[in-house]
Amino acid sequence: ENKTLEQEEEDGENASSEELKAAYRRLCMLYHPDKHRDPELKSQAERLFNLVHQAYEVLSDPQTRAIYDIYGKRGLEMEGWEVVERRRTPAEIREEFERLQREREERRLQQRTNPKGTISVGVDATDLFDRYDEEYEDVSGSSFPQIEINKMHISQSIEAPLTATDTAILSGSLSTQNGNGGGSINFALRRVTSAKGWGELEFGAGDLQGPLFGLKLFRNLTPRCFVTTNCALQFSSRGIRPGLTTVLARNLDKNTVGYLQWRWGIQSAMNTSIVRDTKTSHFTVALQLGIPHSFALISYQHKFQDDDQTRVKGSLKAGFFGTVVEYGAERKISRHSVLGAAVSIGVPQGVSLKVKLNRASQTYFFPIHLTDQLLPSAVFYATVGPLVVYFAMHRLIIKPYLRAQKEKELEKQRESAATDVLQKKQEAESAVRGARRRPSSTRSLSLGLIIVNAWYGKFVNDKSRKSEKVKVIDVTVPLQCLVKDSKLILTEASKAGLPGFYDPCVGEEKNLKVLYQFRGVLHQVMVLDSEALRIPKQSHRIDTDG
Repeated sequence: ENKTLEQEEEDGENASSEELKAAYRRLCMLYHPDKHRDPELKSQAERLFNLVHQAYEVLSDPQTRAIYDIYGKRGLEMEGWEVVERRRTPAEIREEFERLQREREERRLQQRTNPKGTISVGVDATDLFDRYDEEYEDVSGSSFPQIEINKMHISQSIEAPLTATDTAILSGSLSTQNGNGGGSINFALRRVTSAKGWGELEFGAGDLQGPLFGLKLFRNLTPRCFVTTNCALQFSSRGIRPGLTTVLARNLDKNTVGYLQWRWGIQSAMNTSIVRDTKTSHFTVALQLGIPHSFALISYQHKFQDDDQTRVKGSLKAGFFGTVVEYGAERKISRHSVLGAAVSIGVPQGVSLKVKLNRASQTYFFPIHLTDQLLPSAVFYATVGPLVVYFAMHRLIIKPYLRAQKEKELEKQRESAATDVLQKKQEAESAVRGARRRPSSTRSLSLGLIIVNAWYGKFVNDKSRKSEKVKVIDVTVPLQCLVKDSKLILTEASKAGLPGFYDPCVGEEKNLKVLYQFRGVLHQVMVLDSEALRIPKQSHRIDTDG
């Protein structure tokens, strides 16, 4: 039996479609489990029957067969083939395989190293609103507002898995403010002790502070409760400064978590907070009692369910240091980038504008201090200015860039699919001509359901897209040929693969629009390219009274 399978496999490498079908039928009859009564022989036959079925599924499909011929079984196990356009040549499949392999290696490297970075640049723009008095205007350069960078901070961290349970973490940071600054470097070793917890040892050193030794422990107490403890010893010229932070958290429900935090040492405090995160909102309320800062905080964030993942947020924080009101928004501007801005109004802090850009695992933060006083003009420009700049950039830079990138991708897809589309077009035209030459008695079998008109391709109904070109083809005859027993059933797949169809606009969104008559009454329906369709339906009926 094994020899027979090996021989069939060798013969199947260059076998035609008909030869494959004949071999498949022959092997199915040979290894069908019902033909064996002995339990052991029946078990072996069932295993071989399943292998034959799997082999036929691979070899009967042109794309999976090409993948198997080039890369073997490992090629079929590569993730991502399900989104690749079908009917590609072996050369295109090889190129796609290499691209998917590169993307998988990049994801693996990203997951293994988990790089994170932050760049913060503080800007002092108070001279825009708080100018000197007129007697100082004679000073050189005083006629123009002075905008200065008064602080910067850069931090970066990477992880290096050592074993299945051990991970090394290297991080560093550099900070400067008003010309003075310093840096530090930290090394941590994390070990996963069990499914319920892990521990981490940390060592650090810097030019402003002495060596640092720390220990962090995490433990799941119950399925809904966990605790984190962080102990540290900071060595400095003033001596050893110990610190201890403990956080106890509990899931109150599937969307809500409560936290209790106790911090002893530098800036000792007790903090309690409740965080509720749902699909459409994020809510936080917190209360802290400590030295030197005690405060109460409440914040809310609304998540819009749009393609840009827009979020609007606001918060109120009041304590011994004063009161701060903050509001802002963030939006996804590309596949890996999120842009956000927030206005902070506080007493005695003044007015500040905070701009943040998240690019993959990197964060770029720009706090801009506008004024030390509560000036309406500063609040107005901090609110309106970013909106005007964003919409101008989105209209003049971001949108044209994304449109150009999309056009470039579409052009690449059109070029790679040009030969295939031309062949499909010729096949479709031949199928239509053949269908029109059929005897009228054939069509009379489906008089119950008559396709009056059918179009497939890109429709432009939105007035905002009136500049775009309509790209549709007439598929009335091919669709009528698919009618059987006064019914038309199309599965969830692209209609471009149907007999008599081809893709009139490669890479663009397509629809199928059908006007049909059933029992003398007109019906109309429009579906997406990959949407299933079943007609006739009462809901498709055209209301002639209206």
